[in-house]
Amino acid sequence: MENRIRRACLAGALLTLLALAACGGNERANAPSVRPEDSLAFMQSRGVNTLISDSGVLRYKIVAETWDIHDNTQPATWKFMNGMLLTRFDERRHVDLYVQADTAYLHQQYLWELRGRVHIKNIQGTRFRTEELFWDMQRHEIWSNRFMRITTPTRELQGTTFRSNEQMTDYLITNSAGAFPAEDTESAPDTTVQQRERRQ
Repeated sequence: MENRIRRACLAGALLTLLALAACGGNERANAPSVRPEDSLAFMQSRGVNTLISDSGVLRYKIVAETWDIHDNTQPATWKFMNGMLLTRFDERRHVDLYVQADTAYLHQQYLWELRGRVHIKNIQGTRFRTEELFWDMQRHEIWSNRFMRITTPTRELQGTTFRSNEQMTDYLITNSAGAFPAEDTESAPDTTVQQRERRQ
């Protein structure tokens, strides 16, 4: 008798669970909407080694593992998610800047956003290292609000709030500290260093 009661209770519980599951099946599960920045690339290239000209003059060389072009903006956004090495040439086709980053974006065909380990070397051999850098090719300005380390043949600087010209030869860095030659220590400001490098 007890076994029959137990079986009846189990059967009733099972029927109740099945009824609840059937009622709940009418609800539609909606996935979150896809943001434009999460959409797939319109075009993707691998093993990139390309030259870019401006008005018929060779200006840039880009080497990257992947190059994604997203067409959800006009003009399209370029993404280099696995690192990029950019070499810039002057009017005489001499290299005047090396730019390397773990991740790089080119917005609206003029604003570079560099992230990760960002390393830059200018024509004088000065090296710049930071984790975030922006380069506006229309305004010809480069800036960063992250920690920046600058190494020249004679000194080493570090600080934040970095601004520079496009050649990385005339720059300003605030909240700075570093090692200077003895003759430079008296003339250098305490928290701001402005440096102009002459082209050789």
